Amino acid sequence: MATAPVPVQMPSPAPADHTQTERMGLWRWIYDRAGLSALTYPVPAHANTLPYTLGGISFVGFLVLALTGFWLAQFYDPMPDRVRGAVEYIQTQAALGGLVRGIHFWVANIVVVTVVLHLVRVFATASFKRPRELNWLVGVGLLGVTIAFAFTGSVLKWDQEAYEALQHNLEIAEILGGLGTFFSASFTTSVPVLVRLYATHVSLLPLLATLLFIGHFFLIKHHGISPLPAAADRGEAPRGKVPAPQLTARYSTHLRWMFGGGLVLAVVAAGLGLVFPAPLGEAPNPDLEITKPPFFFYWLYWFEDKFGVSAILYAGLAFGAALVLVPFVDRSPWRSLRRRPVVTVLAAAVIVAIVGLSLIVFFSPVVKHLGG
Repeated sequence: MATAPVPVQMPSPAPADHTQTERMGLWRWIYDRAGLSALTYPVPAHANTLPYTLGGISFVGFLVLALTGFWLAQFYDPMPDRVRGAVEYIQTQAALGGLVRGIHFWVANIVVVTVVLHLVRVFATASFKRPRELNWLVGVGLLGVTIAFAFTGSVLKWDQEAYEALQHNLEIAEILGGLGTFFSASFTTSVPVLVRLYATHVSLLPLLATLLFIGHFFLIKHHGISPLPAAADRGEAPRGKVPAPQLTARYSTHLRWMFGGGLVLAVVAAGLGLVFPAPLGEAPNPDLEITKPPFFFYWLYWFEDKFGVSAILYAGLAFGAALVLVPFVDRSPWRSLRRRPVVTVLAAAVIVAIVGLSLIVFFSPVVKHLGG
């Protein structure tokens, strides 16, 4: 009698990694609902290089400033009779106060540098030319907002340097007359100027920056990343746009470069903040004038040395007007620097002058300007 066959025991399937499956499912859900696929549109390979990522790194720097600024605001009191104690409390007693203030201070200084370098790169590659003239003007506006952030922030620490900076603000407001009323002490007697500068720093300037960033990113998306100058001069970028076959990279990779660079910026700022804490000078003394402004204002300080406080206003306005006029003056089809010799020499002369004047101020003694 035949025996029944013995059933073969098949190996049990490996248990599914439900955690990984759930994570992938959650990511797919977010990816689909948030429309993140819109960020994977193609861009040219040179978009994912450091020179073309400086603007994005600056943007991430602004995000770091917003986060650290929010934390500092929890302990800051802008009333003139209490502000000094509040800053000292932040520096010595508030939770993570000294570290966060150091990060905020150093990121602010680094962002000024990255924004300027971004502007230089855009000029050098003629990325302001058709069809991107409007975006250049938006970028100039962002540079102005960056400088305004730096100036108002330098006043808020309320030491001797801050006091002298505020006095410059008031004297320039007087020179402007009616146009400077908002920046003067006479605008209202119910709120001190320092409180109004603080309100400007934490409300008006962030609003302006947000609107300008939205416009900047929209125009970048609309017109695309600008072509390399040499390729454009060879006729490989009709109407200033990179042809579709050359869009071999993804904007999502560009975002990783941006946020990776921003993370490096924050880490460097934290290291600098630990080794070189954010400075806090002596309490203000109205009878003294013994400080110089932050380094990015040195070149304006030289004009003040030679021609008085009003020269700060006129030199600053002249520089801003020159930037605004760039896309309307340099209208040739060429984009390489060697094919734009006149504007290249002029731009180089301006850069050399700013650096040279800044070095002169750095090595020069403080000169009394206020109340003259």
